[in-house]
Amino acid sequence: MARKKPEPAKKQPAAAKAAPASAGKTVAVVEQAKPAVKEAEPAVKAEKPAVKKAEPTAKAEKPAAEQAKTAEKKAEKPAVKKTEPAAKAEKAAAKKAEPAVKAEAPAAKKTEPAAKAEKPAAKKAKPAAKKTKPAAKKPAPAPVNEVPAPVEEPVHPVEEAPMEQPYVSPRRSVAFIGSECHPFVKTGGLGDVMYALPRELVKQNCDVRVILPRYACIPQQYQEKMVYRGEFYMDLGLTGRSYYVGIMEYVWDGVVYDFIDNQEFFSAGNPYISLVDDIPKYCYFSKAALAALNFLNWIPDVIHCHDWQAALVPVYLRTMFQGTPVGRAKTVLTIHNLRFQGIYNIPTLKYWTGLPNEVFEMGAMKQDYEDANMLKGGLAYADRITTVSGTYAWEIQTPEYGEHLEDHLRYHSYKLRGIVNGIDYGMWNPATDPALAVNYDITNVLDHKWQNKLALQEELGLVQDQGKFVIGLISRLTNQKGLDLVNAIVPELMDGNTQVIVLGTGDKQYEDTFRYYENAYRGMFSACIQYDESRAHRIYAGADALLVPSRFEPCGLTQLNAMHYGTLPIVRETGGLKDTVEPYNIFNGDGNGFTFDRYDAGLLLDAVNRAKTEYFVNRYHWDEVVQRDMAKDVSWQNSARQYKDLYLELTPW
Repeated sequence: MARKKPEPAKKQPAAAKAAPASAGKTVAVVEQAKPAVKEAEPAVKAEKPAVKKAEPTAKAEKPAAEQAKTAEKKAEKPAVKKTEPAAKAEKAAAKKAEPAVKAEAPAAKKTEPAAKAEKPAAKKAKPAAKKTKPAAKKPAPAPVNEVPAPVEEPVHPVEEAPMEQPYVSPRRSVAFIGSECHPFVKTGGLGDVMYALPRELVKQNCDVRVILPRYACIPQQYQEKMVYRGEFYMDLGLTGRSYYVGIMEYVWDGVVYDFIDNQEFFSAGNPYISLVDDIPKYCYFSKAALAALNFLNWIPDVIHCHDWQAALVPVYLRTMFQGTPVGRAKTVLTIHNLRFQGIYNIPTLKYWTGLPNEVFEMGAMKQDYEDANMLKGGLAYADRITTVSGTYAWEIQTPEYGEHLEDHLRYHSYKLRGIVNGIDYGMWNPATDPALAVNYDITNVLDHKWQNKLALQEELGLVQDQGKFVIGLISRLTNQKGLDLVNAIVPELMDGNTQVIVLGTGDKQYEDTFRYYENAYRGMFSACIQYDESRAHRIYAGADALLVPSRFEPCGLTQLNAMHYGTLPIVRETGGLKDTVEPYNIFNGDGNGFTFDRYDAGLLLDAVNRAKTEYFVNRYHWDEVVQRDMAKDVSWQNSARQYKDLYLELTPW
């Protein structure tokens, strides 16, 4: 300890610095020890009984301190020097007396005069400090010699705070079988579901494998990371041949992806070519997926199949694979779009599948007189049927939306459920989206969304004006999406205050029509006839409203993306659009978008005009709805929980 040069007016403090060293931290606590007394306050409070018993001792030492005053004036410097070796000699004794000393911290204030004493007084205090040791042992709730004294406060209070808990339920193993999955191959919403739902189910205590064809179009960066798991040969239908089945595996975020490898079927550049080519391809794939599960000796509790490309899996399972290990699994078949069913003539499907004759009866795969329907067979043999919204589950049982399967679906309605899709917040999040000009969230959307609008206008060659009402349309350009209604109202939309942005590919008539409008309304209409994922993100962020006037829509993901990006949807009340968009009420402010019911161009124009009125006239109300949409939970968490409950219902063991 550094020693200050003694001054006549400050001799007592100098002696006080030496006193703690010589006294082994006695009851006569020096001024330098005051901070330590403060740090030990929590422990002192816990040891009040010891303090009360120690006070007489402190008072008993006061006369000794007064006797030392004369010696202090005569030999101040020698006393300081002598105390230093004494401190070393008494170090062990000080450690033993330390609990009692800290327990007597309150008494230190009363004995400050004694703290000014010299070495003789300190030596006399040493036995008194030892006598107080038994009194300190009585409370002893915790070791007081720990300097931070964390006795009354939790060491890690953050761990005790409530944290988001995963959905706790019995573990189930699930095999997803489908024709596409982001990011390996994707042509529509099915790819998003096959990617996001398994990842969320893993968080909810499921063991998930995704089985896909190994298309040649899968990016090389994923092909290189696939690991060879084995191979075998399998007969197929009445062909009289054995077909190679290779299994390549890729593990990502807790999900195992198994790719069925066969260059004869999957060497084309696109997953879907034509029905003539696709029928044999997916007959092979459905059977190979089940055979691969047996080969890997990974028998799931539930096999979840998607759309017509995997619809033969429940049929194979209940016939040709019934006596194999995988035959004990339950099956779920999800309809993403009922319009596509895999219909071909019965002789061809018999040739490629080899299924028994009873499968081709009217109650199963047979349709009309000559055709077999792969999706229809899957619906008949599956243990549960799901579709991607509650409204669509009801609609497909009517002639308007049933695609000639309404009677079949009504017969199997007892096992039909509707579960709305969600979106992956990892892919769709304006706060972290790297494609955006400026990131934002619900707290600053009103400050930053207009910056994305200006950047989008500049990117597409539109007039840069944050006051313009920008409408986005991101869609496949087909009749299903209601583009004939859009085509009919474009001239009425172009009023000088409105800009329209179209992104997508599809039927040539719509591609050419939107290119014409781009030329006719230069700077106010943009036709991006392409599929550009990054640009889609920027349109969601930069547009004020998103148009989804579908003739029918099983679920729809674009309106969910738009809401999460603070872009209000203008939709027709059908399928999942009706389930996810509540019409805005001008009287009480409820709702999260603008809707119309009947499939009519005039009603679509009316919905757009109502949205424009709120935007230009009642901007405060518009901004409220923007924030309400961003706050709405449209993630996969709730949807995955409903699927998990369905799996548990099927497997009550």
